[in-house]
Amino acid sequence: MSAKKLAALALLTALGLGAFLIESMFPPMFFPGAKMGLSNIFSLFALVLYGLPEALLVVVARTVLGSLFAGNFSLLLYSLTAGVVSTAVSRLLLLAFPRVSLLCVSVFSAVVHNTVQLLVYCALTQTTLIFSYLPYLALLGVLAGVIVGLAVTYAVKGIPLSFFARTAGVKNKKKSENGGIGD
Repeated sequence: MSAKKLAALALLTALGLGAFLIESMFPPMFFPGAKMGLSNIFSLFALVLYGLPEALLVVVARTVLGSLFAGNFSLLLYSLTAGVVSTAVSRLLLLAFPRVSLLCVSVFSAVVHNTVQLLVYCALTQTTLIFSYLPYLALLGVLAGVIVGLAVTYAVKGIPLSFFARTAGVKNKKKSENGGIGD
């Protein structure tokens, strides 16, 4: 991995961590622990720009550091598992449907993220009662996914590829190749 690429991934991780920490200062949306997930903007951007291994690196680093900084180690159980699964699902969507919009990928990923968190909770507590929240969390996931998807879509469209080729070591490729913008 080149130094430029590592620096770009570190920047995306730091920006995602900053978004997470700022968002954690606000009260939950409607349900305990429900957040907009703005830090996922940087994970999805890493996925589109670089690919799955790099996006997973951003997700894992951001989640571990966020857990340490927030002093919330249960975050690792829920957010790390859900983040890894939803990022992998996003990549699968981009590979299986090369013409799918980032907005659609983001919405689907957000709903998967919430569902995985509920599955982890059910596995830990041996109760399925929490699934009564799934319709509400799915709606919140759709809203969060739209916001994240729009942010990444506008970033991808607004920032020229030549910028990434010079500063982050991304090769100039067509977006449709391999479901992403660059290597």
